[in-house]
Amino acid sequence: MDLETGVNQNRVKKESWKTILTLAYQSLGVVYGDLSTSPLYVYKSTFAEDITHSESNEEIYGVLSFVFWTLTLVPLLKYVFIVLKADDNGEGGTFALYSLLCRHAKVNSLPSCQLADEDLSSYKKDNIISPAPTTFGATLKSTLERHRVLQRFLLILALIGACMVIGDGILTPSLSVFSAVSGIELAIGKEHHKYVEVPLTCVILIALFALQHYGTHRVGFLFAPVVIIWLMCISAIGVYNIIKWDRHVYRALSPYYMYKFLKKTQRGGWMSLGGILLCITGSEAMFADLGHFSQLSIQIAFTFMVYPSLILAYMGQAAYLSQHHVIENESYRIGFYVSVPEILRLPVLVIAILAAVVGSQAIITGTFSIIKQCSSLGCFPRVKIVNTSSKIHGQIYIPEINWTLMLLCLAVTIGFRDTKRMGNASGLAVITVMLVTTCLMSLVIVLCWRKSVLLALCFVIFFGTIEALYFSASLIKFLEGAWVPIVMAFAFMIVMCIWHYGSLKKYEFDVQNKVSVEWLLGLGPSLGIVRVRGIGLIHTELVSGIPAIFSHFVTNLPAFHQVLVFLCVKSVPVPHVKHEERFLVGHIGPREYRIYRCIVRYGYRDAHKDDSEFENDLVCSIAEFIRTGKMGLNVNGEDLRKDFEDLTVVGTPSTHLSGVQLCEDEDVSAELVGTSERKEILSPRVTKPKKRVRFVIPESPKIDRSAQEELRELMEAREAGIAYILGHSYVRAKQGSSLFKKIAINFGYDFLRRNSRPPTYTLSVPHASTLEVGMVYNV
Repeated sequence: MDLETGVNQNRVKKESWKTILTLAYQSLGVVYGDLSTSPLYVYKSTFAEDITHSESNEEIYGVLSFVFWTLTLVPLLKYVFIVLKADDNGEGGTFALYSLLCRHAKVNSLPSCQLADEDLSSYKKDNIISPAPTTFGATLKSTLERHRVLQRFLLILALIGACMVIGDGILTPSLSVFSAVSGIELAIGKEHHKYVEVPLTCVILIALFALQHYGTHRVGFLFAPVVIIWLMCISAIGVYNIIKWDRHVYRALSPYYMYKFLKKTQRGGWMSLGGILLCITGSEAMFADLGHFSQLSIQIAFTFMVYPSLILAYMGQAAYLSQHHVIENESYRIGFYVSVPEILRLPVLVIAILAAVVGSQAIITGTFSIIKQCSSLGCFPRVKIVNTSSKIHGQIYIPEINWTLMLLCLAVTIGFRDTKRMGNASGLAVITVMLVTTCLMSLVIVLCWRKSVLLALCFVIFFGTIEALYFSASLIKFLEGAWVPIVMAFAFMIVMCIWHYGSLKKYEFDVQNKVSVEWLLGLGPSLGIVRVRGIGLIHTELVSGIPAIFSHFVTNLPAFHQVLVFLCVKSVPVPHVKHEERFLVGHIGPREYRIYRCIVRYGYRDAHKDDSEFENDLVCSIAEFIRTGKMGLNVNGEDLRKDFEDLTVVGTPSTHLSGVQLCEDEDVSAELVGTSERKEILSPRVTKPKKRVRFVIPESPKIDRSAQEELRELMEAREAGIAYILGHSYVRAKQGSSLFKKIAINFGYDFLRRNSRPPTYTLSVPHASTLEVGMVYNV
């Protein structure tokens, strides 16, 4: 028995290692495409203007030393061994850190948060425990919770990181593809290459963005082999150059050469750090794409494959350049292809272009992901999000953003037409994201990990000093290209802040003008009007109370549906919500009113279902709530007699197979006989030649007559159809508002609202079943 148990344990262990190695292999194509192509442009950007390559080789050795220690300290030490551990239920990125802080310090920017959200398993997975009252963490936590200014600053810090990621998504494809294509300069005439590089780069970029809607899963299996071939290629060329040209180049890895470099070059050497910085572009992807893989798989891939390959590639280039101070093609200056043996330049050029495309694909997908997270947290206008793969998590496509990125990429390529200014722009975007991550990470160390404040200070001082040095070197190149990410981030920042501000004011107006439940109860079971067949879904952003739009609707129409559902689809500050915790369902008023509240909760990385599947899940969840007759906690934290609402957590039908299931068929027979285990409640109106809806419910436990009648009426209403009642809001700043508020609301927010998707875009609401009610919001 013991022997058998040991064999089984070994088998599980082998399978787990097989999975980890498979994920490590896949991560090479998704995570490291951008980082692995950095040798194409690092030396060329570093030696562009500020420093020269002299006979003493002090400059090239100093740059190599900087590159080695930068790669060692930032991607390897900071990200691989520290930051990757700060995951949010397996997810990474700027918003993952912000989400962790929101839950631990309760500084959530979402206005629709409820106490019930804290009962989510993913919310509690981190075992959130308040720090001891005497610790610095407790003081910091209470300070953040008391001061709204600090909460807004924390949100703005996260948004700055998000905006810079978007800017990187514009600059990196241009820089990577242009640097790869620039290799043709050594193959064609000196005066003709300028007429080929830019058009060819633009063609590749257009093709790259045009293929985005197909999804990366269709060609994703090619990504990892391309990056592996590229890494093996540059490392082999590096070893060749080291052996042939300078076997003692390893001495330059000593930090002493950094001191000699700065001592000799002084201000020029400091300014050249903006080019050296490019050796770590793409490092943030290791953390941002953590949700697609695992911490150990990313650590293995970088430590044993990417890191040594890059070090060998940079050492090989330095070895070649140390023996070649006068380059035949002076216009090319110091670049990657000049160190490649001439016989290999053409195949290396092809592999480099493919690797650049793979790296660009990764950053574009990452941009889609960060915008989806911003939209989920109410900080970006609603856009169309298409899930390109039903099996692979996180593969999405956003048409509006895709074409915007393409136009901006083409503008950058045509406008700059050289790697120097592109590198200056990309470097500033990259280092800003890293600085934001360092700041948020220091708060996570204190608030989430409950470590000593001294440890957090050491982290932020050590890595912050390194990144601040590179940031200053990049910022000094403001007029030489670094202004581009600042302008782009500023534009996206304005959009995000205006949308968040307008959405918050609109929600506050809804809360202040909501109708009391007492008013609803005063109307009686018929609501004072005729109740017609069908289900009416009233979309609202409120999680409690009756929206003002309902009273506006009732006073203008003489009839309403026999079943009313106040539907609220909201996001919560967790990456994923389990299916069994998706719905919160409850009655509004007595049972005979047939009015329900349903709150649908999604995480900031969850994919929304289409309309038909969502409708079935919604109706089945209400039916399961009726069948079980559960009496949950009052999630609004108020007296039940006052609120008349008692919401219960109900999962999707797939999570309670033994519960109520919904079936649709063409059978028009009057009755069906249930099995010994299950029985069916059938609609008596089955004579129409259309699809018949029926609920299949368990025979035991028994349900009372009132619940059976309620289920029967819900089934008849579902058979009659579902109508969506939406509010068409006109938001205006009220009289007496400041000029800033009038501009932000009347012009900025109104423009964004009219050009964004409606609130129910995620539900794919059919136009034939939609009824809009207009209402003016004076916020």
